[in-house]
Amino acid sequence: MGVFWMSSTDEHGGADPRKFRVFVIAARQAVIGSRFSSVTCAPVYSAYHGLLSRVSVGLDEGLQPESAIHCDELVSIPKNVLADQVGSPLPGEFKLVGYSLFSHHN
Repeated sequence: MGVFWMSSTDEHGGADPRKFRVFVIAARQAVIGSRFSSVTCAPVYSAYHGLLSRVSVGLDEGLQPESAIHCDELVSIPKNVLADQVGSPLPGEFKLVGYSLFSHHN
């Protein structure tokens, strides 16, 4: 977990209105380095809405505009379509992402 990747939305399916989407891998390093062909990822959107399941990110992480990791919309994406590294979360954000993944609050 810990790097923002750009992926073509054509490659991973869904009804995303954008041609490309930024994702952060939400899997342990053991899974990322394994023989499995896909990894669990959380999408990054420009909408935030202040929910506990969202982690705010932006220029400090190399992303523009200000955005949010949507931890309540996990998807499985083939590793080979995570094409370009576009940023990296700050160290303290890993804890926020973990909390957001397992939070039962709105």
